[in-house]
Amino acid sequence: MPQERLVVPSGRVSLLIGFGGEMRVRGTGSGPASGTGRGTGACTGTGGAGGVRHRSLVSGLHTRARVLGHGGEAYGVELALAPWAAYRLFGSPLGELADALTDPADVLGARARHLGEALAEAPGWQERFALLDETLLRWTAQAAAAPGPAPAVLEAWRVLERSAGALPIHEVAAETGWSMRHLESRFREQLGISPKRLARVLRLNRAIRLLTAGTPAAETAVECGLYDQAHLSREFTALTGLPPGRFLAGRDTASAWIAG
Repeated sequence: MPQERLVVPSGRVSLLIGFGGEMRVRGTGSGPASGTGRGTGACTGTGGAGGVRHRSLVSGLHTRARVLGHGGEAYGVELALAPWAAYRLFGSPLGELADALTDPADVLGARARHLGEALAEAPGWQERFALLDETLLRWTAQAAAAPGPAPAVLEAWRVLERSAGALPIHEVAAETGWSMRHLESRFREQLGISPKRLARVLRLNRAIRLLTAGTPAAETAVECGLYDQAHLSREFTALTGLPPGRFLAGRDTASAWIAG
């Protein structure tokens, strides 16, 4: 039967290889998801009330939730990649992928199409997962010699991850030895979004974990480095399209939210 899921920003780059059916992607407003990416190979339809249709896609870092749905049947595998790992795997900076959806062939070339075809031809899921493991090991070995993000950019990402986005950006910059302006420019170019935007996503994900575990909203706000409960509610609404109460209620229904 047709299903929809709210895909919450997670601070990860999503690589989804589909091999059956199509997915619809739209924003949390009435229109399609913003940023349809650089290529059109995975896009098999146009935007509108039903969103944009894809069989496979790459989603760069984003700070607005999207709605992912299908008409009743869709098959595929999804990898959630740390942005620095996606940089190495794709062999290029992620600036063009920020807030965008694109065909995996645009960043992986023919390898993405060949993997989709092989997954479709595999006799079962055990064989598909074995094929995926083998392919990722090969791709990782090939990418080992590829340049990655600048060491200071990678260190900033690690500091933000450790603090779940709570550390002020000027302190993050101090940890790297770069100025805030230089860090923001290089971070955005190489990983896709600015340190400040990534920090918002990381705080959101920590807040979701705390609220789901039963932590009161006011305490959650303080734990996540937000001013107060009202600030928490504004951030939730800005990033997910829903206030915390409605978001948590939705997790208990058949339309449970997922990160992406």
